[in-house]
Amino acid sequence: MHAPVLVLKDTLKRESGSKVQHANIQASKAVADIIRTTLGPRSMLKMLLDASGGIVVTNDGNAILRELDVAHPAAKSMIELSRTQDEEVGDGTTSVIVLAGEMLHVAEAFIDKKYHPTVICRAYGKALEDAVAVLDKIAMTVDVNDHATMLGLVKSCIGTKFTSQFGDLIADLAIDATTTAGVDVGQGLREVDIKKYIKVEKVPGGQLEDSKVLKGVMFNKDVVAPGKMKRKILNPRIMLLDCPLEYKKGENQTNAELLREEDWSVLLKMEEEYIENLCAQILKFKPDLVITEKGLSDLACHYFSKAGVSAIRRLRKTDNNRIARACGAVIVNRPDELQESDIGTGAGLFEVRKIGDEYFAFIVECKDPKACTVLLRGASKDLLNEVERNLQDAMAVARNIIKNPKLVPGGGATELTVSAMLKQKSSSIEGVEKWPYEAAAMAFEAIPRTLAQNCGVNVIRIMTALQGKHANGENAWIGIDGNTGEITDMKERKIWDSYTVKAQAFKTAIEAACMLLRIDDIVSGIKKKQAGAGGPSKPTIEEEGNADNENMIPE
Repeated sequence: MHAPVLVLKDTLKRESGSKVQHANIQASKAVADIIRTTLGPRSMLKMLLDASGGIVVTNDGNAILRELDVAHPAAKSMIELSRTQDEEVGDGTTSVIVLAGEMLHVAEAFIDKKYHPTVICRAYGKALEDAVAVLDKIAMTVDVNDHATMLGLVKSCIGTKFTSQFGDLIADLAIDATTTAGVDVGQGLREVDIKKYIKVEKVPGGQLEDSKVLKGVMFNKDVVAPGKMKRKILNPRIMLLDCPLEYKKGENQTNAELLREEDWSVLLKMEEEYIENLCAQILKFKPDLVITEKGLSDLACHYFSKAGVSAIRRLRKTDNNRIARACGAVIVNRPDELQESDIGTGAGLFEVRKIGDEYFAFIVECKDPKACTVLLRGASKDLLNEVERNLQDAMAVARNIIKNPKLVPGGGATELTVSAMLKQKSSSIEGVEKWPYEAAAMAFEAIPRTLAQNCGVNVIRIMTALQGKHANGENAWIGIDGNTGEITDMKERKIWDSYTVKAQAFKTAIEAACMLLRIDDIVSGIKKKQAGAGGPSKPTIEEEGNADNENMIPE
């Protein structure tokens, strides 16, 4: 025989064939099992230690997987899934993973029987199309302005979270915040930018019940000179600047040689007059409150307090944008360009309050705020972080409904209906693809099954009863009440899911399952050699650069 030919370096590990697929499926199932218990109202919490030694206590699928450090490449891509889901629709992060894990699990049997992965993928693709069609069929539209329906909907989203024990509190906060910050883009569409215009301020202390949505904004700043400036102004005229109110230093280093002593005082005087002019330009508009993103010198501060104007300096840009949206002001870059229309008069009250041991400035009671702040109070840091995560999810759900007001039943009812319809359809499919298609239909039952498991009821009995109810695609609203484990009508229990979330979850899960099934080769152990070679040559370059700079200083 010939001597064996080495193609790959011996440092490389290569696995191929069905071994890889099994490994991928195992890995994905492991990831799914980690967060399986966090699905549904009776879910468990996970406690994670992050790199810096902090503790995260949560049952938000994405928050858990984000903290995990995973070695297996397939598991990494599973974690990406929940991230996509979180960024796209904000909720359903756990269900995506559970569903994808189950899809891969049912595919394992076919790989053992030597089915080709593309056949399985094709069947899955068909199943996905039909599933979305079924979703369209059972979805019902909802009136966005009906507070009670919205509340029920957001509550069913938070029902699975830790804050569910505080009842309507978080749901109310979420709905208030999203309806406040919603902007009509025309054609009856509403766009809600949660990240930009809804700020969540966490202030430890007090009770959770004290949390509220402010009709305006708050930020962690005090006025510049607390003793001299007013801390409470009714109907303030607010001016927002993003320029420094102090003497401008030259852009690059400037040297001035003075021969006479009085020139020095002239120079100082010029600086003072410059600031005085700035302040005069601003005070011409008689604002009650001047807010700047940059610095504010002592002298400017003195002029302001003399004129009875409160000033706040070094505000974050994002906060400034929010204030502009809330009180109708325009952020001005240079004091000379000020106009009357740039001044915000929409706010009803400016006030600095002390909460805990920090001062917070509130600009509240706005007439028509387009931005808002959610003030969260709570006993401890961990609790607040968890509440904030839940609030994010709730706001995302409210946003989805405002954007696309369609509902599907929750409590596993949707998945069961989809599953039943797919089973019916599978009999009309010819050829090899029929079996994987049927398996995909079975896989959808993972969600209600997990719900039942987490309630601690007799899973097999409940599942067969449910399948019986759904068998002919009728009563699509029968599902599991996650708290008691009873089989009930989801319409009566007001357990809903947003259509956007469900559709996205199905798509993400099935497409990911197809992608992982298609992998038949893993080559690991990337070349490290080249990277080492480029190392030592670097510092020398930098030194030459430094040498050049020395010569550039003018004599």
